Amino acid sequence: MTSYVGIFKGRDWLETQSWSQEDLKTLIEAAKDLKKKYKAKVSTADILRDRTLFMIFFNRSLRTRNSFEGGMTQLGGHAHFLSPQDIYVPALPEDEEAYKTERIADVARCLNEMGDAIAIRLYGDAAKWQYGRGHRTLREFAKWAEIPVINMEDDVYHPCQAMADIQAIDEHVGKFQGKKYVMSWAFSEGLKPLAVPQSCVLSATKMGMDVVFARPKGFELDDKIIEHCKQNADRFGGSFEETDNMEEAFEGAHVVYPKSWTARAALPGPWGGPPEPDKKLALEYASQNKSWICDQAKMDLTSNAFYMHCLPADRGMEVTDEVIDGPRSIVFDEAGNRMHAQKAIMSAIM
Repeated sequence: MTSYVGIFKGRDWLETQSWSQEDLKTLIEAAKDLKKKYKAKVSTADILRDRTLFMIFFNRSLRTRNSFEGGMTQLGGHAHFLSPQDIYVPALPEDEEAYKTERIADVARCLNEMGDAIAIRLYGDAAKWQYGRGHRTLREFAKWAEIPVINMEDDVYHPCQAMADIQAIDEHVGKFQGKKYVMSWAFSEGLKPLAVPQSCVLSATKMGMDVVFARPKGFELDDKIIEHCKQNADRFGGSFEETDNMEEAFEGAHVVYPKSWTARAALPGPWGGPPEPDKKLALEYASQNKSWICDQAKMDLTSNAFYMHCLPADRGMEVTDEVIDGPRSIVFDEAGNRMHAQKAIMSAIM
């Protein structure tokens, strides 16, 4: 059995910031090993044989559900798909409704008796667009469950995506130190959570990259996340800076990650947003910045950068077809890494 199996047994996977750089590097190497074995058709079914993962999806998914289900099958276990519509909805105490919900404390302790980990995806409408409510729900599960709880994306963090991204950078760029990584807002319509950009800048700064965070005025991230990024840069030898100029950010970049998220002013949160999400205001903010698209002209400003995106990408708004389908796009390898990175995480904690 490989050396990374069970090394973090019982530990929750809720975000990357509480994990050391060495921990994350260990998981990357494990993911690369598992990917190599998958490509070579070498069985890894002995790693989590007869283990059970419960997956509660409050939000739809293509990559997350299939990567977890496929990953558990390859590791020899089984993933149960639990839709909130098919069970009593796990609820915080203040959200309980008779015969419709079940308190999270009870759900967590029941699943604790039947399987080996609980994975949850919860953001947006399912979390009432109240920033932090989704993450609070996952923390409540972790409080009551003795088995590990895995964050499949909430309204603050998407640590599984962050690990797949780090793996892709490691494989394509070859090193982290001295490489310029740009996380940039990009135009799109509709409400989108802050989880992906926040987890991406946290993990990139933790790996010691020179991170530039580009966004128009109004699209700032959680202040605490930004503070953690600055601390990571100081500790791990990289750098972190913010800019409101997409073109300047792209200059000399080795990796670019243009991604849409919602303006803070349109969301309820610690920054004093409206009591309910304001879709009209969100569109107004976004529509003022339609030029924030990743096209070939911007890619030409980079140091032959790789283009990344968590997918689904809004073609014609966030990115042009020429870029996402071009030779420097690694989005599909990045998507495939979701399965291998998650297999590494599950192998280590389950």
